[in-house]
Amino acid sequence: MKSDKTKTTISDQEKNSITFILLLKAHKIKKPQKEFKFLQDRRFRFDFAWPEEKLAVEIEGGVWTGGRHTRGKGYISDMEKYNLATLNGWKLLRYTPDQIMKIEIYDQIKLCLEI
Repeated sequence: MKSDKTKTTISDQEKNSITFILLLKAHKIKKPQKEFKFLQDRRFRFDFAWPEEKLAVEIEGGVWTGGRHTRGKGYISDMEKYNLATLNGWKLLRYTPDQIMKIEIYDQIKLCLEI
């Protein structure tokens, strides 16, 4: 009888998301909404958002590997998204996966949330 072993893999993006949420909790910062759609007529979503405070956090992967955020079309799309967010009153903080391990970003988030 064959054993049905299903290998579950977690993407780097999901690992970063889990790490970020756990570190927010460790720094006593309330949990944000994930994949928050901030404009009804557009498909744009923030990685993490605190809608009441209009604060968003984007974790930008692929910075050193030529990921979507650093290639032409993706870069231009991100610029449009970030500009629309600003024009609609949002504060936006952008970090790399390495940066989410640094204490100072949680101080920045607290400052923006006025904690």
